[in-house]
Amino acid sequence: MTSTSILRAARRTFIAGTAALLVGAAAVPSFTPPAFAADGPASVADLAERVLGAVVNISTSQTVKGTEGPGAVPMPQLPEGSPFQDFFDDFFKNKGGDKDAGSQKVQSLGSGFVIDAEQGIVVTNNHVIADADDIEVNFSDGVTLKATLVGTDTKTDVAVLKVDPKGHKLTAVKFGDSTKMRVGDWVMAVGNPFGLGGTVTVGIVSARNRDINSGPYDDFIQTDAAINRGNSGGPLFNSAGEVIGMNTAIISPSGGSIGIGFSIPSQLASGVVDQLRQYGETRRGWLGVRIQPVTDDIAESLGMATAKGALVAGVIKGGPVDNGTIQAGDVILKFDGKDIHEMRDLPRVVAESPVGKAVDVLIVRKGVEQTVKVTLGRLEDGEKLASGENGNTDQQKGDKAPAVSTASVLGMTVGELNDETRKKFSIAADVSGVVVTDVAKDSAAAERGIQPGEVITEIAQESVATPKDVMDRIGALKEQGRKNALLMLASKTGELRFVTIRMD
Repeated sequence: MTSTSILRAARRTFIAGTAALLVGAAAVPSFTPPAFAADGPASVADLAERVLGAVVNISTSQTVKGTEGPGAVPMPQLPEGSPFQDFFDDFFKNKGGDKDAGSQKVQSLGSGFVIDAEQGIVVTNNHVIADADDIEVNFSDGVTLKATLVGTDTKTDVAVLKVDPKGHKLTAVKFGDSTKMRVGDWVMAVGNPFGLGGTVTVGIVSARNRDINSGPYDDFIQTDAAINRGNSGGPLFNSAGEVIGMNTAIISPSGGSIGIGFSIPSQLASGVVDQLRQYGETRRGWLGVRIQPVTDDIAESLGMATAKGALVAGVIKGGPVDNGTIQAGDVILKFDGKDIHEMRDLPRVVAESPVGKAVDVLIVRKGVEQTVKVTLGRLEDGEKLASGENGNTDQQKGDKAPAVSTASVLGMTVGELNDETRKKFSIAADVSGVVVTDVAKDSAAAERGIQPGEVITEIAQESVATPKDVMDRIGALKEQGRKNALLMLASKTGELRFVTIRMD
């Protein structure tokens, strides 16, 4: 067959195959792409028109003294003993003469939104109004009203303001359900970027449950809707015109939007707003435990198939579960019906629960799942109690104590906890166990940050009281084929933590 014949045959085969595909395709349901899949909504004009009246600009003023103003040049940090130190001391300390002469009013701008027209309630970020002497709310029609502060919450960066509702006809928006938002849903941000009030931008939900290490309850909605300086405190709307987020932070090397903005979800913000309106402060639930992540090593040591939940490292004395309901070494998997996938989930769901509520908590204790019921205390009271526990951190120094009964294990030297070792390492009287007297460099224990003076109270959730107990527990774990040993350590003041140490 010539090359021309081969090409003709191939062409006939291709045409026949294409015809077969077309015939077969008639039986396949056609795919209709979702509306606006490529270009987004045709227009958000109607939505913007509905909500613009409820979005406000927040203007604050603050009196700062001397060189503390925004235009001030900071004192440079010089190496100790620098020959330029005297020169800069004279320049910065004497600049401006009288300290009060340098006082000035500093203005700042942010955003907010009205949630209650009858009461004149406005919501914004705490950092927008922090330390302000005067707060003004500027409406889209040019009207300006003085605002008073109802309450703030630094942990979530939420603030509630109040204006006189008789001074202006107000338009309000309401919170929506942020839990229903999906990655890819369209959102609209409205605010006051760089002082340009009433600015509307559109984007999508880029991600959910973002932790940017800004606070203990980070659970941000990430969006690519343009958010800039001045947008802080402004609302993020869903397509129904409901507030599903409060724009709070951006990631930007230049200070302008690069498409990575973060909003406090309405599920979190609305609860805080309700408490601030009712009490002028927050009243969060409190479990009274110290927690740490469940690593793969810890999960293996506890016989768990996967690393999940929050590991209880200690129970605060006088707290809600100081009665033994929850114990150090327990892993909390579910709280009040909500799954705890990782450690950071627990503080948030506990804080969102009402004070005094009795809840079911699913835990793993010594490899067995069980449900316990606890009644929550108040976090604000618990913080005072916890700070009191850790108040005495003085350490005594001295020469090495006389030799005691010791053992060497896993790169540590451990000894009896008696009067001499207590005095040497300043260990509190209520701490019990086996004291670590030395840690070898480059050992497995050193890698985990174990320090002399810490006390081993449990190994694999079994109490130890003597160096022999430590040796016996490690030996038993090795016989069971365990690769890691789970140790509960107490600090000198009794604060507990868990570590895993390789036994190979």
